[in-house]
Amino acid sequence: MDGLIMMIVSLSLIFFGFSLRNFYHFLALKEDLKIVVKNKIIVENKFEKKVSRKEKFVSKMLKYADDFSSMGQRINFFSENHEVKKLLMQAGFPYQLTIERFQGLKIFLLIIGLIIGGFMLILRFPYAEVLVILLPIGGYLGTIWWLKSKAKQRQEELSYQLPDFLDTMSVTLQAGVGLDQALRDIVPYFGGPVKDEFGRFIQETDVGVPRTEAYQSLLDRNESKEFQMLIKSLVQGEKLGVPISRTFKHQAVEMRKIKKEKIKEAAAKASPKVTLITTFIVMPSALILIGGLMIMNMFSENRNLFSIFN
Repeated sequence: MDGLIMMIVSLSLIFFGFSLRNFYHFLALKEDLKIVVKNKIIVENKFEKKVSRKEKFVSKMLKYADDFSSMGQRINFFSENHEVKKLLMQAGFPYQLTIERFQGLKIFLLIIGLIIGGFMLILRFPYAEVLVILLPIGGYLGTIWWLKSKAKQRQEELSYQLPDFLDTMSVTLQAGVGLDQALRDIVPYFGGPVKDEFGRFIQETDVGVPRTEAYQSLLDRNESKEFQMLIKSLVQGEKLGVPISRTFKHQAVEMRKIKKEKIKEAAAKASPKVTLITTFIVMPSALILIGGLMIMNMFSENRNLFSIFN
């Protein structure tokens, strides 16, 4: 009996020792995995943008939009789900908006506009009968217009950032660094859409997505002509075996030319606007000011003459 007890105790100690060994092995693998994941993350905490009070307020307000998401998906004038999805991708999902939350947001703002218009009508504000109709429509259509403007602004910002990004990538690649490692080193130092898009590209390739599919995802998410030209050049260069550093260098030169042409085009468009403002606002205001001063001086001089004669 004593021998059986000793055998059970011995086996228990042996199994306990094996369990401690396996648990230690598990902790070691866990730490190694943490290090690997940390190295693969593109955006480090020190590069993250701080959330402002405005963004916190808007994020809290957007939570109320979830209650109206089902209604918003049924009332989808000028905002079909596939259109909203495309605009959200181009805008970079501002305030972590989803399709359902956006559909609810437009109905939420419509109701807010209706409530404000109703109060104005009760308090008998001027033009309240018109505003009680225009405010709900403005809340609904304004939400759609806001998302479209966000998407357009982000695509323009992406085009504007590309030349500097391509110059930096070209120098790094010519130094012998690989494409993935160059992106990991450079992307965190850029902000905005360049950081978001290429950061997501690296994360997709790290989890096993084929590079061609990752490139196609970049094309699907963005409509910037310059960005599309860059990605298509990378795809074509990879198929033909052209060095990536040469592709980035060539694209950097082309982007600089396009950027200069856009600046010249914007300056040419601004000239007629300045002329229009000068002709119809500045010049009449100056003429009225000069004429008023002349009339005031005339009356003041005549008044002095009349006082002398008297």
